Amino acid sequence: LFTYHTTRFSSDAAKRLSIPIIHVNGESPRAVWWAGRIAADFRARFHTDVVVDIIGYRRYGHSEVEDPTLTQPLVYKKIKERPMLWETFAERIAAPKDEIDRMQELVMKDLSEHQEIGRAYEKRPTFWELPDFWGRYHGGLHEPAFDVDTGVDTARLGEIGERITSCPDGFNVHPKIQKLLYHRREMVKGTRAVDWGMAEALALGSVLWDGERVRLTGQDSRRGTFNHRHAAVIDAETGDSYVPLSHLHDGQGDFTVVDSPLSEAAALGFEYGYSREYPDALVIWEAQFGDFVNGAQIIIDQYLSAAEDKWRLLSGVTLLLPHGYEGQGPEHSSARIERFLELAAEDNMQICQPSTAAQYFHLIRQQAIRDWTKPLVLFMPKSLLRAPAACSDVGELTSGRFQKIIPDTSVREARSIILCSGKVVHELRAAREKIGAADRAIVTIEQFYPFPEQALSEEIERHGKNCKIVWVQEEPSNMGALSFLRPRLKPLVGSRHITSVKRYESSSPATGSAKAHKLEQETLVKLAFA
Repeated sequence: LFTYHTTRFSSDAAKRLSIPIIHVNGESPRAVWWAGRIAADFRARFHTDVVVDIIGYRRYGHSEVEDPTLTQPLVYKKIKERPMLWETFAERIAAPKDEIDRMQELVMKDLSEHQEIGRAYEKRPTFWELPDFWGRYHGGLHEPAFDVDTGVDTARLGEIGERITSCPDGFNVHPKIQKLLYHRREMVKGTRAVDWGMAEALALGSVLWDGERVRLTGQDSRRGTFNHRHAAVIDAETGDSYVPLSHLHDGQGDFTVVDSPLSEAAALGFEYGYSREYPDALVIWEAQFGDFVNGAQIIIDQYLSAAEDKWRLLSGVTLLLPHGYEGQGPEHSSARIERFLELAAEDNMQICQPSTAAQYFHLIRQQAIRDWTKPLVLFMPKSLLRAPAACSDVGELTSGRFQKIIPDTSVREARSIILCSGKVVHELRAAREKIGAADRAIVTIEQFYPFPEQALSEEIERHGKNCKIVWVQEEPSNMGALSFLRPRLKPLVGSRHITSVKRYESSSPATGSAKAHKLEQETLVKLAFA
C-alpha cells in the first residue's frame, strides 16, 4: 500500500515540530470525535498546535469522472469489499434494523428533494456582497476624478519630522543612526534634499498622524534591506528597540513593522488577507529583492490580479519590489516587470516605477487615502535610495500629487523623445548634459498601468510631428515593458518613427560581472542618443 509514498503517514512532515500527532481510524466516528476533543483541549491548555491524522480513503476516487481502479486496482478492490461507514457504525452500536431503515429512507428522501431543487435552480449565484466596512471603497475602471491631491502642510511635515527623528532620553542611539537622524532633520528643514527613506517615513507618518493604520512587513523590513529605513532604532547598549513612527501623538493610527520569514507566498498571502479585512489600512509587503517575488507568484496570479474579476473582492495591498540592473547578478536585479504587465487588464491593479523620492511620497499617500482600491505594485530602486539625482526638495511634498509621467519641460520642440522608466532616466539626463544633446527630450513613464495614454499623448504632441520616439529600458528585449508598450505607443505617435534600445534577449535577467554591466550600461546610454 505504501509503494509510492516516502513515509508511512502523511502527517510525518510534522515530526520536525515539537507538537503531538494523533493518528485515528477514519472508520471509527467515535474515535475521531474523541481525537478532536483531545486536540482541542490540549491546544487550549498548552497553547500549541496539534495534528489529527484521520486515516481513511475515498470510496469513489478523486471525482465523479475518475476511475481509481486504473491506477490503484488492489487498493480499490479492498475498498469495494468494505461495507459503507454508516453500516459498520450501525452494527457497532447495535442499532435496530427498523430504525436503520427509517433513517436511511429519511436521508435519501432529503437528498433527493434537494437534488431536484438544485436542478430547478436557474439563476446564477450572485457574487458575495462586501461587508459594511467596505462601504466607501470601490473598484471598477479608473476615472480621472478618483485621483487626489496628496501634499501635506509644511508645518505638519515639520511636526512629523521632529518626532520620527527623536528618541527617548537615555536611549543609546548608535552613532551611525544618530548621524542619519540628524540628516533627516535637515531634510525636513529644507537644508538637505529629501532622500527615499525619509520620503517614505514622512508619507507613513502623515497617514498615521491622521489616525489610519499602517502595516509594513517583509524580509528585513525594519532596518531595510539596503540599510535605508531604520523604522526600528536599536539601543546600542541594551538591544532594546524604539519605533519612532509609533510615537507621533496619542490619537495616531496603529503602526506595525515586522521582519517576516523567508517564505514569500506565506507572507504575501497573509498581507493580502489582512488588506481584505482592513480596507482602511495601508498594508505593504516588501520583497528583499524584487526577484524574490517569484516565490509569491501563486498569490499574485490567483488573488491580486484576478480576485476582483472572479469574486468582486477588492484589496489595496501594496508590493515594494526592488528592481534595477547594477551588476549584482540575475537573482538581485529584476522584479519581472513583464510578468505583472502581462496580468494587467480591466484596471485590475496599479503598476508603477517612481523615479524620485517625492513621486514615491505622493504614490504611497495616494494608496492610503484614495477610495478607488486596487493592489499597487511598486518597482523600487536600490542605488537611487541615496543618490542625489533621485532626492527631492521638501517643498515637493507639500503640494500636488503623483505624476503618471514626468514631462520634459526643458525642451520645447525635440529632435527625439526618449521614453524610459526607473533609474535609467537619471543616467540618461547626465549623459545628455555631458554630450550637450539639448534637443533630446527625456520623458519618464512613472505609471505603466493603468496606462497614462492621455498624459503621454499630450507630451508627445507638444514636441511636434518631426521628432522620433525612442524607448530605452535596462532589461533584455524579451523582458521589461517593451512588449507591453509597443502596441500602446503606436496609436499615440502617428507617423513618428519608433525605435527601442535594450539589452539583447536573454534567458537570464542580468550579469553578475560589474565590468560587463558597466560596459552594457554605457553602450545602452550611448545608443539612446545615437
